[in-house]
Amino acid sequence: MRVSREKFAENREKILSVAGVLFRENGFDGVGVADIMKAAGLTHGGFYGHFSSKDELALEVSRKLIDRVEERWKEHIASSPDRPLETLLDHYIHWRTVDDPGGSCVFATLIQEVSRSRGAVRAVFSDGLSVLVDTLADIVPGDSEEERRANAATTLSSMMGAVILARAVEDRGLAEQFLVTMRRQLDPGSQR
Repeated sequence: MRVSREKFAENREKILSVAGVLFRENGFDGVGVADIMKAAGLTHGGFYGHFSSKDELALEVSRKLIDRVEERWKEHIASSPDRPLETLLDHYIHWRTVDDPGGSCVFATLIQEVSRSRGAVRAVFSDGLSVLVDTLADIVPGDSEEERRANAATTLSSMMGAVILARAVEDRGLAEQFLVTMRRQLDPGSQR
């Protein structure tokens, strides 16, 4: 049975969305095509009408999720021109980012897996991280472009590191210490 172009496009978006959640929750290797299609409410055989391989799906999902992170960061920054860094930190260094890997930052959930890979997905992640450093360089303190870029790299590393470490431990007190301490280091005026 053939589906309309609209339904085909809708199904493709559904696959991308479901795969984005499942990849962030389980990693690229932790979920199969059959699992993705079942969660999307579609048949396994229908996958290959949309993608030539799981690697192609991983690449498209990565691009889509990274674009979403970039857009959301820019929205948060634009929403608070008087305190853009603080607003971004409030958004990112938060329990919802820690507790919801399937719905949060693709970098904090998949970066370790990507670091062990080669090819297009790694290149997409590298480009995405570079864009985030550029975005942060526009809002972090520093007397020169070089200093702001260095501060941006430190800020990005610290933000993601705090979330990754908080996720890695079962002790909620220790996890909170990672979040609160890093938040204070990145924004000394913070009361958090």
